[in-house]
Amino acid sequence: MSALAFDADDPVLAAAAWSRLAEPGDETAGTLVAHLGAAGALAWLLDQPGGTAPQVGAARALAAGVARWAPRLEGLDPRRELRVLERAGGTLLLADDERWPRGLDDLAAAAPFALWVRGDADLAGACRRSVAVVGARASTSYGEHVAAQLASGLADRGFAVVSGGAYGIDAVAHRGALLASGRTIAVMAGGVDRFYPQGNHDLLRRVAQVGAVIAEVPPGSSPFKQRFLARNRLIAAMTGATVVVEAAWRSGALSTARRAADLLRPVGAVPGPVTSMASGGCHQLLRDGVATCVTDAAEAAELAGSVGDDAAPAPVGAQAEVDGLDEAARAVLDALPARASADAASLMRVAGRSLSQVLGALGVLEVRGLVEADGARWRRPAARRR
Repeated sequence: MSALAFDADDPVLAAAAWSRLAEPGDETAGTLVAHLGAAGALAWLLDQPGGTAPQVGAARALAAGVARWAPRLEGLDPRRELRVLERAGGTLLLADDERWPRGLDDLAAAAPFALWVRGDADLAGACRRSVAVVGARASTSYGEHVAAQLASGLADRGFAVVSGGAYGIDAVAHRGALLASGRTIAVMAGGVDRFYPQGNHDLLRRVAQVGAVIAEVPPGSSPFKQRFLARNRLIAAMTGATVVVEAAWRSGALSTARRAADLLRPVGAVPGPVTSMASGGCHQLLRDGVATCVTDAAEAAELAGSVGDDAAPAPVGAQAEVDGLDEAARAVLDALPARASADAASLMRVAGRSLSQVLGALGVLEVRGLVEADGARWRRPAARRR
């Protein structure tokens, strides 16, 4: 194959080149680059045919890979794309950069070769405390309300909110974090030079100003279905947990959740009405044991946060008058007539307790203000009579 127009030995240019040559999640390319380095793998590719395949996988897989990558060598020059990124004020991150989100390393051969970033390039810092909030594009008002509450609550707790920048739940999650003055990251399926979808352009521009918009494909790359599905693995890997707010039976959000589970990341799902098709996928995740039920930001933070520090508070229901009473006191209170009074002997018979138990219980109930003495008899206070 002919020589390239750029310095193929430059590790930055070589990594950027591979982000153009191979489709996201191409594990054959990932394995090749992991063994030879981006520059070495590029040199090997340029030697085909005629070179000896390195021992990094089956020869058939490498041959198929060469057939996929070689057509994109013509006219390849990542310097053009880097200039586009520079004009947009962006940054190219490689895996050896301290700002690289280390969770992506768990993708192994499916990890991206580089990240094209517009906005704050310190993704490692942002993702250290982060939650992915994802869901349906065709969201309901219920789902949007919950997503906004989750995102703003997570932002208040110091978590970055990561999502895909799409219509519906993704957009609401980004907006919720922004309204709470929190950090949010949008992961694109296409290049960061053109915000997609166009209807979310202003939102994504704002995300890039206060957080980051990132992609693993270079500027000029178009989003299409397989790239959306591949993009989901980045969302799952770079965050501490994934929460699905709404998802139908067949949904990209479900692929994010299941990929997160495969990576041993906690997964949460927000339950919805059992009659809502928009929540069918969430219910499936809960039924299959893939996800934990999440109903508020505290529970979402507990999934991704530190043990103890981010534990969700125990739910507190309405207090009942019998809370904290032992069995004997409950029985004596139940034995008291609703409006009339009763003596100890009557309470012994009705409650089935001994005299000492009844008298002890009455003392406790009187201190609690649940009974009052009426001579030698006992009754409920007027305010508590039914």
